[in-house]
Amino acid sequence: MTQQGVRWTADQVLALAPDDASRTAGSRLGSAGPWSRTGSSREGALWGLCKGSGAAPYRTVVDLADPSGPAYRCSCPSRKFPCKHALGLLLLWSGGEPVPRAEPPEWAGQWLTERRERLLGEGEQEERTEGSAAGTAGGVADPEAARRRAERRAERIGAGATELEQRLADLLRSGLASAEQSGYGLWEETAARMVDAQAPGLAARVRELGAIPGSGPGWPARLLEECALLHLLDRGWLRRAELPEGLAATVRGRVGLTGTADGPPVRDNWLVLAQYDTADAKLTTRRIWLYGTGCGRTALLLSYGPVGRAPELALPVGLALDAELSAYPDTGRQRAALVERHAPPEPTPVRPPGVTTVEAAARYGDALRDDPWLESVPVTLDGVVPTPDGDSWQLADADGGTALPLTSSAASRPGLWRLVALSGGAPVKVFGECGHRGFTPLTAWPTGAGEAVPLC
Repeated sequence: MTQQGVRWTADQVLALAPDDASRTAGSRLGSAGPWSRTGSSREGALWGLCKGSGAAPYRTVVDLADPSGPAYRCSCPSRKFPCKHALGLLLLWSGGEPVPRAEPPEWAGQWLTERRERLLGEGEQEERTEGSAAGTAGGVADPEAARRRAERRAERIGAGATELEQRLADLLRSGLASAEQSGYGLWEETAARMVDAQAPGLAARVRELGAIPGSGPGWPARLLEECALLHLLDRGWLRRAELPEGLAATVRGRVGLTGTADGPPVRDNWLVLAQYDTADAKLTTRRIWLYGTGCGRTALLLSYGPVGRAPELALPVGLALDAELSAYPDTGRQRAALVERHAPPEPTPVRPPGVTTVEAAARYGDALRDDPWLESVPVTLDGVVPTPDGDSWQLADADGGTALPLTSSAASRPGLWRLVALSGGAPVKVFGECGHRGFTPLTAWPTGAGEAVPLC
């Protein structure tokens, strides 16, 4: 990118931030004031000294040339990647501030050289490893032992599903009102039993059930709906041999058996549609939506990090990545693995094609036939206007005929006001997730020319 003189936008830089606090702190460092001795190289590196609270400035360097994504090094004590200083340096560069071409100073050059030599060495080692594996018939794994382990786990999951069916039957027999009286402890005990059965997907759904009783008006209906979906998943697992292969793969994934990305690799320029994180008590999950500008497919990359730490994989929204993806085995085949990157992300004028609000709702309905437990589907809405709807908001087609309500979580996000400001009452293109709770906008594009605006 730097060789071509193309700079990222501020939104694309801030999309790399691990959290809102880093995004805010990095924005404050995006001007020339705290920086000195900044520079850039033709190979795609940036560096500079940032004044901090101590006597010595922080040494910050960013490597943009690696196809696997940006890399960062900073002498500050932060454990976040990228830290606020790396974000500030990227914002300084993206904003057109003078970052002269120069030879890197010793402290930056040493890290860049060591990093690139290490990457080269890892690539050679990987080639040797692959060659050795190819020359060893069958490798070192024992397929029979793996088959026996899989059978034992399937038996444990089956026992857990059977026990869960009995718990659900007891709940319905005693009445839904008893769920509020029993408290969360009963659900946590049941979830622990599903963990013992090596069915983390069932455990997660049981914990979600425990949060519904007493959660507000209409909770018995919501609890009954979720119990029905959990019962359906139980029965699907217990009778998986009778299901079509695609649906059986979906059931395995929903229960918690992670498959491998066995789809044929698809190389394309993948437009980064959106990136956002969700966290629980143990894990931070990053979701990155991509659109193949050549194949027309939408794919989901998942990346994980321990609690309090952002996942390593980060892609700037609005740029396109020349890469190969391989799909996971389920009926939708939207989740994919990043097999290989051939070049760093770079700008593209391509935008995903859009649909109407009616077509978006129909798309979600069609997807439920293949995956009844699906929360939402990725959709790009074309020519919609954000409009208030009582105490909430909706996205209405430009002709005013139909609209999709925003989810309650989306209506409370700061990104809603960015969307409203971008629209100004005019139609915009919006990418997001459409499900039974409504539409969650994630990225928007203004009418005509303009950069992607992340909303999450």
